[in-house]
Amino acid sequence: MGQPIAVRTDFAAVEVRRLARRAKDSDQVRRLLAIAAVLDGASRAEAAKVGGMDRQTLRDWVIRFNEQGPDGLINIPAPGAPAKLNTEHRAFLARIVDEGPTPPIHGVVRWRACDLIMRLYEEFGISVSDDTVYRALKDLGFSHVSARPRAYKQDPEAIEAFKKTSTLAWRKSAAASRGTPVEVWFQDEMRVGQKNKLTYRWARKGSRPRAAHDQRTQSTYLFGAVCPELGTGAGLVLPFCNSEAMQLHLNEIASKVSPGAHAIVILDQAGWHGAKELKIPHNISLMPLPPRSPELNSQENIWQFMRQNWLSNRVFKSYDNIVDHCCYAWNTLIDQPWKIMSIALRDWAYIGRSI
Repeated sequence: MGQPIAVRTDFAAVEVRRLARRAKDSDQVRRLLAIAAVLDGASRAEAAKVGGMDRQTLRDWVIRFNEQGPDGLINIPAPGAPAKLNTEHRAFLARIVDEGPTPPIHGVVRWRACDLIMRLYEEFGISVSDDTVYRALKDLGFSHVSARPRAYKQDPEAIEAFKKTSTLAWRKSAAASRGTPVEVWFQDEMRVGQKNKLTYRWARKGSRPRAAHDQRTQSTYLFGAVCPELGTGAGLVLPFCNSEAMQLHLNEIASKVSPGAHAIVILDQAGWHGAKELKIPHNISLMPLPPRSPELNSQENIWQFMRQNWLSNRVFKSYDNIVDHCCYAWNTLIDQPWKIMSIALRDWAYIGRSI
């Protein structure tokens, strides 16, 4: 064993113990107590016993204490293996994922781990595993999600213009009811039938669960509208989707509007929504959406939620059975106003809505 090393004298034993009481690292605490014992005049063997170590280990920590002070008594984590992807690699990975693949050039319509591995190899000559790519993407803020559908030939400028100018349209459409409260409603229809949809579900890894999928074609239509601000809605189950059915639904919406209020009903440009024979109730104004912009209609999200939770993965025995399930699903939704608010509320739809 080497010669004893003197402990630096700019720290008193009392001060070192005070530091030990404040320290949060248990290993640092016992090393500080051992050094405090040395400063109090204890033998190296006694001080080492206080810190739960041998004399050689105490000597090593005294050297660290002399060089770095109390912070030098904290364990330094091992650096581990160097990262396979450096800053440049990660920046390249983030850029190509943001841009997405070009099918004629890359031969794929979405990036897979094997595609990204190949791109990294072509660009930098490095070989990495799937797990390395997945971890890097997660660290960069990416997640594996399903794409939101976008209608063909959609006009993004028209969508943004609708969000910004809809307030002016409300003032114009509800001019006769100036000074009255305004409610914003979203309206749409959904076909529910025996040829039903299958949805995602939890299952054991490596398995693929099966669900019954009927091929019969009996169906009905669920007309629905919600007012996200109030968490309420108006729905009808009807055998046809035409102007007569739309008239019934408008009358139903009108009956659900708060007394003394005027409803702005946002809906798509389906033919029966703008039929000349429709008689719009006095407390309703219709506001058609731009063409091919279903994402502006939050009733679409309501339909998705209802299918995923109550209507999909089922086999309907008869037409009446379909109607019963539609009624159950809609009534269950109406009993959860907070769910309607959470799913359907859109900030842009409530900017300057007072008239």
